[in-house]
Amino acid sequence: MAAALTSINPATGALIAEYEIHDEKKINKAVKQAQSAFEDWKQQTLKERGVVLKKIATQLRKDKEKLAKLATQEMGKPIAQSMAEVEKCAMTFEFYAKEGPAFLKDEIVETDARKSYVSFQPLGVVLAIMPWNFPYWQVFRAMAPALMAGNVMLLKHASNISGCALAIEKVIKDAGAPKGLFQTLLLPSSEVEALIKNPAVSAITFTGSTSAGSKVAAAAAAHIKKQVLELGGSDAYIILKDADMKLAVKTCVDGRLVNSGQSCVAAKRFIVEKAVRKEFEAQFTELMQQATFGDPMDKSNKIGPMARKDLRDQLHEQVLKSIEKGAKLVMGGYIPEGEGAYYPPTILTNVKKGMPAYDEELFGPVAAIIEAKDEQDAVRLANDSIYGLGAGIFSKNRAKAEKIAATQLQAGNCFVNAFVHSDPRLPFGGVKQSGYGRELSIFGIREFVNIKTVFIN
Repeated sequence: MAAALTSINPATGALIAEYEIHDEKKINKAVKQAQSAFEDWKQQTLKERGVVLKKIATQLRKDKEKLAKLATQEMGKPIAQSMAEVEKCAMTFEFYAKEGPAFLKDEIVETDARKSYVSFQPLGVVLAIMPWNFPYWQVFRAMAPALMAGNVMLLKHASNISGCALAIEKVIKDAGAPKGLFQTLLLPSSEVEALIKNPAVSAITFTGSTSAGSKVAAAAAAHIKKQVLELGGSDAYIILKDADMKLAVKTCVDGRLVNSGQSCVAAKRFIVEKAVRKEFEAQFTELMQQATFGDPMDKSNKIGPMARKDLRDQLHEQVLKSIEKGAKLVMGGYIPEGEGAYYPPTILTNVKKGMPAYDEELFGPVAAIIEAKDEQDAVRLANDSIYGLGAGIFSKNRAKAEKIAATQLQAGNCFVNAFVHSDPRLPFGGVKQSGYGRELSIFGIREFVNIKTVFIN
């Protein structure tokens, strides 16, 4: 086992802190505390749980600036986006405090019984295994419905953001939540399987890469434990020839550069009808050139560093291999001099099947432009991916675009004339190798419950 987990500022390369890994004794203590907390928490009424969730939302807002600064330091997120992330977490806790009782209300079903209904009961201890790209949002969006449903949570966060992981636990504690309701465990990835197998863990929620997700799923399945997996994505945005080009270009640039391009649901492949491909490419390039990158604490910068240098180098290798196979570099595509894991806004065009920019997820500020012969070809190209997390389509003919989004695109989240994003009021998740299960909305809160039939004669 490694001696410590290190937190490195990706903007400077400087060491922020080292965190001692939790040993077996500490882990066992946390697990027992979670079990004990669950026995009390599940007895609380939905109204009582809602009060706790509101207190957590209040505490998040109270600590917003401190939390945002920490996220920016640990993984490089532009500070304005870090602030917005914390606010979104608070809003989601308020949403479930308000809507949870309706989502979990017994549903009467008329049968030949004197009385029959469906009841929603908590499962127990939920293990959350989360990534670094949204240090707070990934955790709180899973936590809010899980807690409201009566579960408790253990968190194994990404090793490079241990400061954020501990800060989340402190928010819950400072909000006055019951002891053991939420706990952070500092572990390397190599120790996760043992935690999944622990008999006290009832279910697992995982967000991360498809390869890591398959390992989590295998370990959980071996012990017949429920999982929700939100995995990688290579979201395709279709720009039809009748699109509002100004709207499409701005939305596509924003969708590609959100979180410095490090989002599973960021826009990644831009599939443009041949008739407007040159026009789109010219306007898209002009707007991408205006996006400044640099110090993430400077609010004038739209893009910060990537979270780690190895991730930056991996992305650059994908760009170079795509160029070797015939892609054309329009802009960017180089490693800047100096410290930090920076990578500039980059555009590749003439992207075709067999290139990393077509076949793989580009987890950074790199856009791949793919030309489609016509509308039908555009849909085919969009679906020609192992992933199916999000997809967008741009057209002034909303009825046509809606039909394509609703019935033809193979993705869990399909947006018309807008970039894909999560909203607590709507379910979020993917198909194919982007995972299964749903977070958020009524569907998210019902993932980690026993959907129980009650029959009285």
